Amino acid sequence: MLKGHQSWVFENKPSIKSKAAIVGPFEGQGPLADDFDIIHGDMYLGQDSWEKAEKAFMEETAKMAVQHAGLTEGQIQFFLAGDLMNQIISSSFSARTLNIPYLGLFGACSTSMESLALASYIVNSGGAKYVLSGTCSHNASVEKQFRYPTEYGSQKPPTAQYTVTGAGAVVLSQDGDGPYVTSATIGRVVDMGISDPFNMGAAMAPAAVDTMEAHFRDLQIEPGYYDLIVTGDLSKVGYQIANDLLKKHNIPIHQTTYSDCGMMIYDYGKQNVQAGASGCGCSAVVTYGHLLNRMQRGELNRILVVATGALLSPLSYQQKESIPCIAHAVSIERQK
Repeated sequence: MLKGHQSWVFENKPSIKSKAAIVGPFEGQGPLADDFDIIHGDMYLGQDSWEKAEKAFMEETAKMAVQHAGLTEGQIQFFLAGDLMNQIISSSFSARTLNIPYLGLFGACSTSMESLALASYIVNSGGAKYVLSGTCSHNASVEKQFRYPTEYGSQKPPTAQYTVTGAGAVVLSQDGDGPYVTSATIGRVVDMGISDPFNMGAAMAPAAVDTMEAHFRDLQIEPGYYDLIVTGDLSKVGYQIANDLLKKHNIPIHQTTYSDCGMMIYDYGKQNVQAGASGCGCSAVVTYGHLLNRMQRGELNRILVVATGALLSPLSYQQKESIPCIAHAVSIERQK
């Protein structure tokens, strides 16, 4: 199953049996609104804190994905999830409610594809029949932890990003009608010395390109193999840097369409999001909502999702550490 140095090829092609994507009110005002299962009008979801609201997003999305699969939670062998809160409490507390054997993960905003890659590995190897994979983020809880509380009202530079409120989840199965997870490339930690938490795109772009380069090298393919390649949440600044690096590394990205989930979910002309979107929920809701819907309609046959993550913490920032970053790539195909 290992291909090259850091990629897996899934011979049994785990099937995405079901999916769910739920977002907050601001995301519901963007161009992808029709692709989400639920758009909540209340950021609190009836809870008394932002963190509890984030947990509620994850719980609801996970339960919906299981229901869409025609299963019960008792039929799911494992739940793989993570988020941006300290000790990944949104996912862990959701696992407490779901009562499914749980593996908690932290890859920052790369967690969507980290969890999908590991879930696919488990299903492909026969370690489980059904695995639930997901992640979440909440604008108010994440901004408070990594930047400034929303209530503070601080001005943000153009390089800053806007954390997505939402959660995405999928159920992977040994059988099904697809789409299918066909391969994954596990990223390396890349740190170019950037320490500004208001410029995450620039920090993460080198990691995204490093993983893409490894994916093409390990699988001995070129970008044109895919109908679409998307990065997780580089947004405008990081997306441009990634394009420059791809050109510098002689990767023919022009063979395909390359976009970024952080640039897709919001309307730049109507929504004030600076460089674009970020957060664990960003690539999760765009992939499990918009992109999988396009695959089901036959508009896309093969996509590569390269979720990006900045592995800093409030403590590391206070100690003046730079921002180590990572990216994980997963290939999803409509047909076996």
